[in-house]
Amino acid sequence: MPTRHDIRNVAIVAHVDHGKTTIVDAMLKQAGAFAAHQQLDDRMMDSNDLEREKGITILAKNTAVKYHPKDGGAPITINIIDTPGHADFGGEVERGLSMVDAVVLLVDASEGPLPQTRFVLRKALQQRKPVILCINKTDRPDSRIDEVVNETYDLFLDLDADEDQIEFPIVYACGRDGVASLTKPEDGTVPQDSENLEPFFSTILEHVPAPAYDEEAPLQAHVTNLDADNFLGRIALLRVEQGELRKGQTVAWIKRDGSVSNVRITELMMTEALTRKPAEVAGPGDICAVAGIPDIMIGETLADPENPIALPLITVDQPAISMTIGTNTSPLVGRGGTGKGAEAKSAVKDRKVTARQVKDRLDRELIGNVSLRVLETERPDAWEVQGRGELALAILVEQMRREGFELTIGKPQVVTKEVDGKVHEPVERLTVDVPEEHMGAVTQLMGVRKGRMDNMSNHGSGWVRMEFVVPSRGLIGFRTEFLTNTRGTGIAHSIHEGHEPWFGQLQTRNNGSLVADRAGAVTAFAMTNLQERGVLFTDPGTEVYEGMIVGENSRSDDMDVNITKEKKLTNMRSSSADSFEAIVPPRKLSLEQSLEFCRDDECVEVTPEAVRIRKVVLDQKERSRSASRAKNA
Repeated sequence: MPTRHDIRNVAIVAHVDHGKTTIVDAMLKQAGAFAAHQQLDDRMMDSNDLEREKGITILAKNTAVKYHPKDGGAPITINIIDTPGHADFGGEVERGLSMVDAVVLLVDASEGPLPQTRFVLRKALQQRKPVILCINKTDRPDSRIDEVVNETYDLFLDLDADEDQIEFPIVYACGRDGVASLTKPEDGTVPQDSENLEPFFSTILEHVPAPAYDEEAPLQAHVTNLDADNFLGRIALLRVEQGELRKGQTVAWIKRDGSVSNVRITELMMTEALTRKPAEVAGPGDICAVAGIPDIMIGETLADPENPIALPLITVDQPAISMTIGTNTSPLVGRGGTGKGAEAKSAVKDRKVTARQVKDRLDRELIGNVSLRVLETERPDAWEVQGRGELALAILVEQMRREGFELTIGKPQVVTKEVDGKVHEPVERLTVDVPEEHMGAVTQLMGVRKGRMDNMSNHGSGWVRMEFVVPSRGLIGFRTEFLTNTRGTGIAHSIHEGHEPWFGQLQTRNNGSLVADRAGAVTAFAMTNLQERGVLFTDPGTEVYEGMIVGENSRSDDMDVNITKEKKLTNMRSSSADSFEAIVPPRKLSLEQSLEFCRDDECVEVTPEAVRIRKVVLDQKERSRSASRAKNA
């Protein structure tokens, strides 16, 4: 079969924070993608505000560099897909792998292969993609290059790789300095026999297969991602498998349900560095963007109108976590941060609080997010949203609140399935790195959550790595407690491992809640009296309502408190009457921490200004009646 030697398609995959985006930055700079006078940011591929804030890649993105070989040959286009490193965004990884012919597996020279490394490598091996191993961050003082290479070989064997797949090339790199070498450097040093990424580029050209095609085959192009433009409307990113795609061409659009209709390509664009530029034609192996098809979806095919042949749909792993997302039903709905003043009124003018607006937004999310599911519930203003993990769903909620939505979010639950008449629940493989002195605390924490230890290794540096298999619902609310117990030093990563029979009841949160028993503004006087009862979440002056959770009780049961109580004033003064007690600063919970904190009878109210935890049933008497009925039953 003929091949195109002027193009290579490769994905860079790794665990979170192992340096994928940094090394792509260095590749873009060294390939001359930018002019000398251009002001460049770090992590240029992380263009999303949330990605920059959290320091992780959320969406798979593609870029292209023109590499000029040192022997003076014709320039070669290298299409690079930068994939997310977090397991919750696995759907993005699966889409990215469908666009490329090989993968670069990036592994930290100190941390070695971690759960997400296993996940992305398993996907690549299943699709028979060649692998290039890149050991990154060789300059870390605690790097252990030989051990990490051996651990990677063990991982390949563990995933049943065949002989061809295990014979992978190894590149040693320091992405931050833009240096790579084929010779192993000393631990903790930058490669000395190279000044740039030239060895990395040449390894890609040598080991990434050039796209092969059939000259007689009709047009076939696979839609792998979607984007939007204010002028062009919906843009489909696709890889041309066979034939040629031209601007203005009429093609057959094969939809997910198998129906075929003819459409015209109004605009064709190719990626160059970080921008898309108009093009006239895209050939086999090219990754391009087309406009003119308003309702096109991921996984669909553009084909020859005379001979339409569909490509297989993209399949992704099933969701493991679900949460209920509905409209805001609290007394403060639509009232801004405090609900007072002209500023609050102007801030809430374009607030989105209706069920129709929430449903339309969730439907829009489904278009570009293949790993998400939205199901109807008994209530017309709430929907069950299923995804890979807590973080993926929390990111969706965070994006919606920034767009002006007010929502009520239920406690995250696991998605179970029935196997041979028995209920099975999702389990995760959790890898924990902790200092030796915290080993006992972590083991005890996992014991309560019914985690089973699979492996433990001590690197001799005072740190221990432990692997547990634990039910997914045991990890809801785990991270905050884990960081507390390890004094903030522990590192934990988990990956979906499959389904196992139901583990039984889990006791995760031991402490109850402090619940406001009336509406009003929080006073410093009331906080001073209540702070010995537990940890408070609110500042003085904050507006609260009956049923809102204002703190964590020091005991296991819930307590209704009056946090709006004011000090009684008299017209008598004495030198000892005024007591100036210090208020302990309240604990501010982020959206993810609030979702972790929730119990089954609690939910989270999310608005653009605030995140509040509340009881599902706000009325105190109604809650008491429900509790007594449940106790008697």
